[in-house]
Amino acid sequence: MGKHYFTQQQIEHLQNNKYVKRVSEKSITYTEEFKEVFLIEYNRGKAPTLILKSMGFDCQALGRKRIDNIVQSIKKQSQRPEGFKDTRADTSTSSKYETADYTTEQIITKQNAEIKLLRAKVEYLSVLTKIEKERKKINSK
Repeated sequence: MGKHYFTQQQIEHLQNNKYVKRVSEKSITYTEEFKEVFLIEYNRGKAPTLILKSMGFDCQALGRKRIDNIVQSIKKQSQRPEGFKDTRADTSTSSKYETADYTTEQIITKQNAEIKLLRAKVEYLSVLTKIEKERKKINSK
């Protein structure tokens, strides 16, 4: 069983996905935002394929093995002290919106996605806080 290569059409489709940082015929690098949203949805009990479809990915093009690897990789990265931050050598230290030639519409889209992510994080933390308070009540009885 060999590697699953992307076609040029699939590469172009993936390059247009806001959650893709880089893509080649052999691999995809996902954004930190993708990993955060994916983990939140996964922890809510949503299936990986449903999460990926809702984020604009073609699960058939990704393939089962790559989807399984995404799940394992995100779980592992979430446990690291640096989290989802890309630890590979990065020559750019400027703003994520300054490093690419984004149109105003693309910047707004990215910022709206970031706002949505932050709201989901706040909701997730709120739920965790409630659960922790309830757990403490039960344990103190």
